[in-house]
Amino acid sequence: MGVMISPKLTGTQDTITGLAGMNDRFLQFLRSRVGDAATAEDILQAAYVKAIQHGGELREAESSVAWFYRILRNAVTDHYRHNAARSKVMDQLVANWKEDYEPELQAETCSCIQEVIRDLKPEYRAAIEQVDLAGESVESFARARSTTPNNASVRLHRARKAVAKKLTAVCGTCATHKCIDCTCKNRVL
Repeated sequence: MGVMISPKLTGTQDTITGLAGMNDRFLQFLRSRVGDAATAEDILQAAYVKAIQHGGELREAESSVAWFYRILRNAVTDHYRHNAARSKVMDQLVANWKEDYEPELQAETCSCIQEVIRDLKPEYRAAIEQVDLAGESVESFARARSTTPNNASVRLHRARKAVAKKLTAVCGTCATHKCIDCTCKNRVL
């Protein structure tokens, strides 16, 4: 006695076989939405699996091609939703990393910077203190000084060069490594 195959299962197999014959059209549809051929192929393979799993849900009056395009559109939406969630998680990790890392960096930075800044011209000292140390934007610094952002950038550039030159004189080789893990006598503990 042979194995009996349910008509529903046979219909699903016929549907999947028919859909597989349109593989190139489906790939073109997906590539136009996701841009990447490998991603489009992955989405298509996952959609075929979903079609096999849910093939019994196909209504007689419904076109199998229209039904499969709906699966593909949903898969593309899921793809972008997943990427957006992953991007959001990465952004949070980067934000947390900066918060966690920066205090350690500040604790290891040489205190000689204060000595060197003290000896700068007043306009250079203000630029370093407000932009580099306090985190103010160049544009905001320029507005407060009634000057152009370009002029403020030039002033900041010159101030940084002067600080670098003086730090090298004060700290020696420590300054060539940007005073991270400072070994000179003025280290912050």
